[in-house]
Amino acid sequence: MRASSPPLAFALLALVGASCRCARSAARQVAYTVRGEEMAVAPPDDPAGASPTVAGCPVFPPDDPWNTEVSAAPRHPRSDAILANIAAHGPMRLHADFGAIARHGIPYRGVSREQEPVPVTFDEYGDESDPGPYPIPLDAPIERGNDHHVIVVQQGTCKRFELYHARRTPTGWRAGSGAVFDLRTNTRRPRGWTSTDQAGLPILPGLARAGEVQAGAIRHALRVTFNHTRDGWIAPANHPGGTDDPDAPPMGMRLRLKASFDRTRFTGQTRVILDALARYGLMTADTGTNWYISGAPDPRWDPDDLDALADVPGDAFEVVDTGPVVRR
Repeated sequence: MRASSPPLAFALLALVGASCRCARSAARQVAYTVRGEEMAVAPPDDPAGASPTVAGCPVFPPDDPWNTEVSAAPRHPRSDAILANIAAHGPMRLHADFGAIARHGIPYRGVSREQEPVPVTFDEYGDESDPGPYPIPLDAPIERGNDHHVIVVQQGTCKRFELYHARRTPTGWRAGSGAVFDLRTNTRRPRGWTSTDQAGLPILPGLARAGEVQAGAIRHALRVTFNHTRDGWIAPANHPGGTDDPDAPPMGMRLRLKASFDRTRFTGQTRVILDALARYGLMTADTGTNWYISGAPDPRWDPDDLDALADVPGDAFEVVDTGPVVRR
């Protein structure tokens, strides 16, 4: 993504009158058109509080693991072995798997309390999915690529609805799996259940969002994938990865940027992201390309700036000990 930032045309779509019970102000919905592509319709963030917010709702309580600092947490005794295992199965450079155009990242959308629920059927992991209907409009943005995630935050109820392998039907949605999360609690999914991510985790809390970066700080961990993962998990994850290799990263494993890594040579958006990785770290959420960190598409991202993340090697990180590995 080394192309220069494209010209932007901004269009304010609507003011959503229903405000969340968790906040005093109503959220707005904003659409962006970039090179003829409609961006994800995403409610602006309010990153100035003690924990992240989206659409006027908290993204889980401040004590939720996603929002917990790990800068002073103990280093895992097998950190070196786990990092060597990661290196043996793929690249060892950070990569921003998001950007300024719609096909780069995982979009999300805010809807009002009055959004009409529509039927949702599941054809892959229905026994581990929350049943429909879901208040997901048929024009909700679908993630490009292979996973086709759809994410909606409902104002007023402060609930988040996520789909995996989503496809539109004439009256609703068909998906591989679906999960509903209450943003005001840190309740986990049932033991052994997946979600729309392999780890059984929600996706939205781990996304880098341009509004946060523009305000100067990300106050939560970021979602990351690795190519070779272990068939176990660490809370708050609930579902295993794919192999019995004891040195492969399990789902839910946290990593942080080492305090000794020199962040002063980085500027702009990359510096804000790296500061967050030193404080809150990364959380392993899925099997995928090594060191791909997730974010929401937004025209405010600077692709040339984000490319500087590739200058950060995987061995600049260390594994954090946040609890035991659980297996089925």
